[in-house]
Amino acid sequence: MTESGTETAGGERLRRWRMALGGGEGDGTGQTLGGRDAAMDGALAALYGAGDGKGPGERTAGLGGSAPRVARWLGDIRTYFPTPVVQVMQRDAIERLGLSALLLEPEMLEAVEPDVHLVGTLLSLNKAMPDATKETARAVVRKVVEQLERRLATRTRATLSGALDRSARTSRPRHRDIDWDRTIRANLKNYLPEHRTVVPERLVGYGRAARAVKKEVVLCIDQSGSMAASVVYASVFGAVLASMRSIATRLVVFDTAVVDLTDRLDDPVDVLFGTQLGGGTDINRALAYCQSRITRPADTVVVLISDLYEGGIRDEMLKRVAAMKAAGVEFVTLLALSDEGAPAYDREHAAALAALGAPAFACTPDLFPEVMAAALEKRPLPVP
Repeated sequence: MTESGTETAGGERLRRWRMALGGGEGDGTGQTLGGRDAAMDGALAALYGAGDGKGPGERTAGLGGSAPRVARWLGDIRTYFPTPVVQVMQRDAIERLGLSALLLEPEMLEAVEPDVHLVGTLLSLNKAMPDATKETARAVVRKVVEQLERRLATRTRATLSGALDRSARTSRPRHRDIDWDRTIRANLKNYLPEHRTVVPERLVGYGRAARAVKKEVVLCIDQSGSMAASVVYASVFGAVLASMRSIATRLVVFDTAVVDLTDRLDDPVDVLFGTQLGGGTDINRALAYCQSRITRPADTVVVLISDLYEGGIRDEMLKRVAAMKAAGVEFVTLLALSDEGAPAYDREHAAALAALGAPAFACTPDLFPEVMAAALEKRPLPVP
C-alpha cells in the first residue's frame, strides 16, 4: 500500500472511532467531523449523548420534550440510517427519554418508522389516546400487521393445510375426493409401460369432511405489558388461522379479566385494539373460560401464550391443564411468540407444565407454523 493509501486507511479508522466515541477531550482521535458525518453524530448525540456539557465537542442529549424537535430528529435518523437501525433508535428513545406521550400526537406518529415494538407501545397507550390520534395510530398498526401477514400467512396456510390433509387422508375415498397426485405417487411401482398407465392398487384421498371443520384451535394470550410483541404476532396468526375453513379458531386475551375477541378475527387490527396491555395475570381464570368452550377435546389444540407469572390459583391452573390433556386436548405453552430472544418466565410453573406433558418454550414467528402442524397431527412438538 502506498503512503497516501496508508494515510487514507488510518484516517478512515480514526473517523470511525470518532463516530463511536462521541468526541470530547477523552476520545483521543483528534478528529473533527463535517457534513453528513456531523449530522449523523448530532442525531446520535441527541439520543445517546452524556448530557453533561463538559466540552464543546462532547455529545449532549438534546431531544427534550419538544414535538417539533423530535419530529425533525425522526426525519434525520431515517435519512442517515437503515430501517432496522432506525427502529432500534426509536425504541431506545421511547425507553431512555420518555417520549411515549409524544406518540399521542398524529404528527409524531406519521414521522415514526413502524415496527412490532412501536405497535406494542401504541397499544399500551390506547386508552389515553386522544380521538384525533386514533385513526393515525390505526394506520400505523395496520401497516405493521400487513407486513407481518405478507411474511407469515402463505407459509402458515400451506404448512397447516398439509397437516390437516394428512390427518384426514383415507384409503377408500369417493371419486371426487381422490387425491390424484398422491395416488399416482403411491402406485408408481404399478406402472405398465405397454399401456403407458398406472394401475392404482391403493387410492389416496380425503374424507367426506375435507371441506368441513376438522380441528379447533384456541389461542389464549396473556396481555400483560411484557407480552406486547407476542400479542401482536398472535393476533396476526389468529386471523390467518381463522381464514382457514378447516380450522375453527377462538382467540382469548386475559390479564386479571378474560376477553373473547373471536368475533374480531377477520381483522387483526381490531383484535389488537381490543386488547389492553398491562395489569395483572390470572391464567387459571383464562384457562377455565377456554375449557368451558371446548366441545371436541380430541380435535382441539389449546395454545397458551404467557410468561407464566401467575397471579391466580396455581394448583387450579395445573389441574385444568391436566384435565384438558386427559380429555384429549393438545396443549401447547409458548413463553413468548416473538423474535426478541430468550424471555423472562416463571421457571417453576414451566417445569410443572412439562411434568404434565405440556413443555413450555419460546417460539419465533417463523417456527410457529411447524409447532401448530405438529400439534394438529398429535406428534412431538419441534421444541427449539
